[in-house]
Amino acid sequence: MRHVISAIVENKPGVLSHISEMFSSRGYNIDSLSVNTTESKDISRITLFVEGDDTILEQVRKQLGKLIDVIKVQDFSREDHVQREIMLIKVSADASKRTELFQIAEVFEGKIVDISQKDLVIEIAGPEAKMGALIEILRTYGIKETARTGCIAMARSTKGNVEKRNVK
Repeated sequence: MRHVISAIVENKPGVLSHISEMFSSRGYNIDSLSVNTTESKDISRITLFVEGDDTILEQVRKQLGKLIDVIKVQDFSREDHVQREIMLIKVSADASKRTELFQIAEVFEGKIVDISQKDLVIEIAGPEAKMGALIEILRTYGIKETARTGCIAMARSTKGNVEKRNVK
């Protein structure tokens, strides 16, 4: 099963190293990792995507929570959550292909952020599946390079709060 784990941690040197070392020492590869400060400059959010057995990852999650610099750990795998990623993708784009590529970018709610004689760069944000679908379509045009941020995730609002579920 794919696990989406969020750790709220103290923003200080060595914290990310301790967390990634803990996953590595237990034989887990981190598929996606994103780290940034939160609304407080003293606190960071680390979002990890890890594939693995539910029972063992529950133990890893608990051990993660015991690290001294970790404030809170949340596994979104079974919670209602929102996840997004940003990708830049450079594609071969001679003049004969540009109209098609602009249309594809529009369908995927992306935008062209750079263009040259031979290439263009599309920026897209959304769920991981959307990134994969765009990559598959653009393969026939000739993908030259991709850069992805890694997924970030956040729990949806709880019942009782105003929720807007139909947001893309």
